[in-house]
Amino acid sequence: MIEINNFAKEKEFLICIDSDGSAIDTMTEKHQKAFGPEAVKVWGLESVKDIFLKKWDKVNLYSNTRGINRFKGLVKTFNALKVEGHNLPEITKIQQWVETSSELSNPALKREIEKSKNKEELKLALQWSQQVNQKISGLEKDIKKVFKGVKESLIKISPKADIAVVSSANQEALLDEWESYNLQEHVKIILGQEAGSKADNIKDLKQKGYKTKNILMIGDAPGDLRAAETNDVSFYPIIPTEEEQSWSVFLEQTAAQFFAGNYREEYEDKLIKKFKFILK
Repeated sequence: MIEINNFAKEKEFLICIDSDGSAIDTMTEKHQKAFGPEAVKVWGLESVKDIFLKKWDKVNLYSNTRGINRFKGLVKTFNALKVEGHNLPEITKIQQWVETSSELSNPALKREIEKSKNKEELKLALQWSQQVNQKISGLEKDIKKVFKGVKESLIKISPKADIAVVSSANQEALLDEWESYNLQEHVKIILGQEAGSKADNIKDLKQKGYKTKNILMIGDAPGDLRAAETNDVSFYPIIPTEEEQSWSVFLEQTAAQFFAGNYREEYEDKLIKKFKFILK
């Protein structure tokens, strides 16, 4: 798979697609079997396990911060529980890094650890993130995890559009999943957290020569919408709990509307309003 520096525009349209929770039904499983439980292990939160996991799911799956970067989600969950009066371990150094770093990934965290004097908090964050990746790689793969309509949509749009996976997930896991589910052949580039933020990746792709009106971002989280808005490109929401219906509408209606140039003016606003209502 090519890197963004070597990416070259081939078609007039560009469609960016988020992975977890949008194309592949692994988001809930990853959070409930990897992210949350591994945090409990690393920070020794067994005494507040149920409370922590419930808050973790609320922050990362069932609110307007759905799809947030893993490190931001960690800080937000800890802080929310502290505000509620729960006694949790200190993560000040992690929060400082999250708030100041231009890249939130394992490689960036390793670089921060190398130059820091007080490393213990940051080492725990890296340990957690690495354990999450290991846990995710061991989760059973099942072709049914691909939402119905995704592959059909990729086949339909790939002759007209360059397709990019733009995700905040771990790059290695993304490559493995898209290859395992036989989706990679329809995609031109796959960009994970190591490539930068979604907004930056869309910006870099946009600069390859696409007209703004010819770019669409497909995603299931507010962060996907913000990435699209930052770059003034169109957004198509995959509605949480209505994923297969969303893909059906895209396949049967939205793709044609987008290529015809009338999606943004006539349909986008209504769908975004519904999307925001679901995740308010």
